[in-house]
Amino acid sequence: MPVGTERSIVTGIDGSRSAGNAAIWASDEAAKRGLPLRLVHVFTIPVVKMPGVVPSFEGVREGFESRGRAWISEVKEAVHARHADLVIETALREWNPAAALIQESARATAVVLGSRGLGGFTGMLVGSTAVALAHHGHCPIVVARDRRPDGAAPQPGPVVVGTDGSPVSEAALGFAFDEARLWNAHLTVVRTWSELVDHGAIRPHFLAVDPAEIEAADRKSTEEQVAPWREKYPDVPVEIVVRKGRPVRALLEIGTGARLLVVGSRGRGGFEGMLLGSTSQALIAHAECPVAVIRGDHFDAER
Repeated sequence: MPVGTERSIVTGIDGSRSAGNAAIWASDEAAKRGLPLRLVHVFTIPVVKMPGVVPSFEGVREGFESRGRAWISEVKEAVHARHADLVIETALREWNPAAALIQESARATAVVLGSRGLGGFTGMLVGSTAVALAHHGHCPIVVARDRRPDGAAPQPGPVVVGTDGSPVSEAALGFAFDEARLWNAHLTVVRTWSELVDHGAIRPHFLAVDPAEIEAADRKSTEEQVAPWREKYPDVPVEIVVRKGRPVRALLEIGTGARLLVVGSRGRGGFEGMLLGSTSQALIAHAECPVAVIRGDHFDAER
C-alpha cells in the first residue's frame, strides 16, 4: 500500500469523536501550512478459531472495510465543510496500526491522533502502539486533546514548550517557534530545576547548593539556548519561565489553556525519559491541550 503525498498531515480515523476532533485540528494545521490532509484508517481482522460460528474471513474483511470507508467519508465531509479547498487524501489499510502509522510518518509533516479511540486505534495512547510511534516515527506526533477526552482541542492560547538544554529539546524549541509563528501565538519556554538533581544525576554536595545560583544558571542557559531562535523568529513574542519543581507539574499548570504543548521525546535533567514511563502518560492523560512529541531528528535545528 503506497503512503501519502510527501509532507502531508496524517491523522488516524477510527470512528470515535476524539479522532474526528483530531482530524479537525489536523485540517486547520494542514490548511494553515498549505499541505494536504491524509485520513488513514487501519484495521486488523481478529483471529477467531470457531469456524461456522462467525462469517467467512472475506465477509469479516468486507465488513471492516465498509465500516472504515464510512468513518473516513464522515470525517472528510466534516473537514470539507470547514476547509472547502483543502486537498484530502484517504487510505484504508489492513495492517498493524503502529506499523502502518510509522510507515505513514516517513513522508508526513506530522501525525495527529485523538486522545482516545475505537476500532484499530483502541489503546493507542496507553500501550505499545503509542510508544512505538513515539520511538520509531519519522515526524512529530501530536495528540489532539482537551480537558474533556472527547472535546474539541482548544484553538487560541500560547504555544508552550519544555526545554532542558538537550539536543532533543533544541528540536522541540524549533518546532514550537515554528508553530507560534504559524498561528501568530505567544510562546512560553519552560525549564524546571531541582536542588537534588542536575542533568539526571544527583548533585555533589546537594545539601550545600544555593537555590538562587541554580535558578540563575538555568535561566542564563535557557536564554542562551533561545537566543538564536529569537533571531530566526523575531516576530514571535517569547516568555521564559524557570521554575523549581517537577517538569510534569510545571508543564500541566503552565499549559492550561495553551494551543499546543511541545516536548522532546527524551532529554536530560528534568525532562529525561519523557516518553518512557509515567511522565508521558501523565502529560497525555491530563494535559488540557494538544501535546506534540518531537524527536531530535524530527525538526531541522540548524540555524
